Amino acid sequence: MKKIYSKLILIATFAFSAIGCGDKLNIQPALTIDASNALRTSKDVKGALIGAYSNMGSGDLYSGGIQVYSDLLAFNADFAFFGTFQGLTQINNKDIPINNGFVASVWLEAYTVINTTNEVLNALSVVNPVDKDQVEGEAKFIRACMYFELVKLFGRAWNDGAPTSNLGVPLVLTPTHSLDDAESKPTRSTVAQVYAQIISDLNDAEAKVQPPNNVSYYYATPAAAAGMLSRVYLAQQDYVDALNAANRVITSGYYKLTNTYGEEFPYIGRGVRIYNTSEDIFGQQVSEQSGVNNMNTFYGSPGVGGRGDIEATKNYLATYEANDDRLSLFTDDGSGSTFYSNKFDNVYGNIKILRLAEMYLTRAECNLRLGSSTGDSPVNDINLVRARVNLPPLGLVTLSQILNERHLELACEGQWLSDYKRTNTSVGSLPFDSPKLIFPIPQREMIVNPNLVQNAGYN
Repeated sequence: MKKIYSKLILIATFAFSAIGCGDKLNIQPALTIDASNALRTSKDVKGALIGAYSNMGSGDLYSGGIQVYSDLLAFNADFAFFGTFQGLTQINNKDIPINNGFVASVWLEAYTVINTTNEVLNALSVVNPVDKDQVEGEAKFIRACMYFELVKLFGRAWNDGAPTSNLGVPLVLTPTHSLDDAESKPTRSTVAQVYAQIISDLNDAEAKVQPPNNVSYYYATPAAAAGMLSRVYLAQQDYVDALNAANRVITSGYYKLTNTYGEEFPYIGRGVRIYNTSEDIFGQQVSEQSGVNNMNTFYGSPGVGGRGDIEATKNYLATYEANDDRLSLFTDDGSGSTFYSNKFDNVYGNIKILRLAEMYLTRAECNLRLGSSTGDSPVNDINLVRARVNLPPLGLVTLSQILNERHLELACEGQWLSDYKRTNTSVGSLPFDSPKLIFPIPQREMIVNPNLVQNAGYN
């Protein structure tokens, strides 16, 4: 059963394991580090940065947890949850108690990652000058990603009321080593303050990190920062900046769509390592030696190592056009009414966080809303995505068609809830601004930190 950790928020925790390739593998990770005197050399700081990447890939974060939990909040009659974990059933039912263990782990583990990045940023003075910008950019990229996921899950959407007064999550930008530190009991920053910090960090990351090469391909790149910025701006309904960010990724020249949809989500055997594809802008690395793939755990069928807890309904599959190749990635579970997703059949397949198809969809949507054609016309971008799945081109395209393509293309990738909220779309009978579509502040954090204010609808 799921292990619920008893560590308190914001205590410096370093659990480092090497990921990726190249020179970074020459850095020896440490299992535990006394943060008060550990980061004394450039090598120490790089080891901490590797630890931040590794911890960001925990099962409750980018190795599937954040995506799955967000999807469960977004699902209605389109997907069915058959799992036995009570905490996931509560999320799927939109009836979450404040002591839900999965929710608590997202908060705790995300802040553990944030604290590690704060340690790295606090120790930049000891980093070799030639590496300083890269280390700073990567740390800020990771911190921004974690804050973005936290504010989406624990705060109200940007378009839900006033972001300048709505409470987001605590912004902690300096290392915390113990509960005696002043930073250990922060108040919740506003949604607007959190978004401003995310954008600042991502802009710095895009400017400082290096383009992909045989080492950094697995780490933060300018395109990864720009791709995440496009999501942030889209959530704010800032279509000009979302458009420009997505266009920077597309025109960077480093990425291209795979020839078929199946090539982007390949299955070549349960025990085989699957690397990033030409379409993957940023992915959480999973291998036989490190990482976990909870997308496989919860979406994959028992035949490929998964639990098969989440399945698409027949009604959902009927929303695809007849010849849509994306249908080939669903398999009947034998009932004739529910179907496994085959996107995540490889246990050792990388978790896709950002991929190029999303950038085309974002560029198309923003251009249509703005009446512009930066990079290309909306219809050409949509037809590029449609052609990859064997669908005929459209002569004209509407906003609803673009949003529908996005809905189908990004199914089971953790993006539906954010899209529903930013477009004021209800989830079943729940309006987009329902408190039930927001996580509660975990009970144990409320106990430890009396400065926290609970979300509406939770006691």
